[in-house]
Amino acid sequence: MRIISGKYKSKRISAPKNLPVRPTTDMAKESLFNILNNLYYFDGISVIDLFAGTGNISYEFASRGTQEIYAIDTHYNCIKFINETAKNLNTEINTFKSDVFKFLEKTPLKTDVIFADPPYDFEESQFLKIVDLVFERNLLNDDGLLIVEHSKHTDLTDHPKHSYDKRYGGNVFSFFENESITDEEK
Repeated sequence: MRIISGKYKSKRISAPKNLPVRPTTDMAKESLFNILNNLYYFDGISVIDLFAGTGNISYEFASRGTQEIYAIDTHYNCIKFINETAKNLNTEINTFKSDVFKFLEKTPLKTDVIFADPPYDFEESQFLKIVDLVFERNLLNDDGLLIVEHSKHTDLTDHPKHSYDKRYGGNVFSFFENESITDEEK
């Protein structure tokens, strides 16, 4: 995987083969960050990266100047790899080894962007539980955005907080927020 833009642009990061991960593809990640670039100044936001895996998304935010990044994953080796990589990049990423659902139920954090990349084989109800917890616990700042990555075989569009989807090959990013975005604003 490589960092797409920012101060670490083009830096390649090689994750150990034994991590239980499926990193977001470079094409999908670049498209996602093009959308976010039109919505936020990266150096002024805070981010939670759920199911952080290799830290791919966290590094991209850090490279673009985001200072307040929280990476959550249940696997010790993922957290260890994110900590080592952040140290090598001379950046700070706050890591939590935790079950994502337990983290969402207890965290006092409130951020601008929450990115969730759960396993694609999750049941639809598990994806929706993430969305429900974020909004029930009021974990987003005003104008905040929850982005859930999933396969094209999962449909989350019926959730009342769903705004829109962006599809990239077999990947889909579903966007959720307190106020729905109109088609003209997309």
